Amino acid sequence: MQTAYIRHQLNLHWRKIGFSLFFIIFLAVQVFGQRATYRPLNKSGQDDQFMTYGFFLAGHTTSLRLKYSDAYMDPNQGQFGQIQSIMPVFSPGFSLGFLLKLRLHDQLNFLATPKVGFYEYRTDINYLEDDEFEETGLGVRTESLVTEATMIELPLLLKYKSQRFNNTRMFFTGGINPMFRTKSQDEANADPLVISGKDVALEMGMGFDFYFKFFKFSPEIRFSHGLTNIYEEAETNPEFAGAIKELKRKSITVYLNFQ
Repeated sequence: MQTAYIRHQLNLHWRKIGFSLFFIIFLAVQVFGQRATYRPLNKSGQDDQFMTYGFFLAGHTTSLRLKYSDAYMDPNQGQFGQIQSIMPVFSPGFSLGFLLKLRLHDQLNFLATPKVGFYEYRTDINYLEDDEFEETGLGVRTESLVTEATMIELPLLLKYKSQRFNNTRMFFTGGINPMFRTKSQDEANADPLVISGKDVALEMGMGFDFYFKFFKFSPEIRFSHGLTNIYEEAETNPEFAGAIKELKRKSITVYLNFQ
């Protein structure tokens, strides 16, 4: 009988503890819910101003989109028979700059974001070896070509924003990006794979605005696709120059914007 009495006492205690925990959790949910509902709106990066300024840091991975020439694709022409493939490879880099925002509407802004970008374009040319097991053991020898470029860029974008929810907004961006290389074309002609110093890219991205007490932080991911053929065949190494018809830039960039 004594054992049964202790068991009943423990059951009663667990019921009290369970009810108390449920009551505490219910009160906590109510308190945090009220804080989220009535949380003060931060005015950093004030959206009602016609013009605001800021800066950004960005990291990117970039590559070249390659299109083979008809001469390379023609099996009856053996001048490029030793070339198995030409493969552009994504390479990292970074950029930094300033941003200027003009308010067109509460949900629509115009952005000018001049920046300096540091790029590295890597291209692997795979040659067939006479000896089946030479070099790699697969009958292929790889030669990596690296072309470095420092670019001055002026992306001109439209930014469409959702309705603000507390201190957060989602947005989409899109526009064009004219770019110019700081190195002269004569210097660039010394590279084994030569590209032009001018280009225009189409850019599209998305991100979020986070409003803090003293600043607005806007992380964004943006995709960039070059619109012009930047390949300079006449100045490229003739060993493989005729195998390439066109090269265009492409990159994926993560921006950290501060206003």
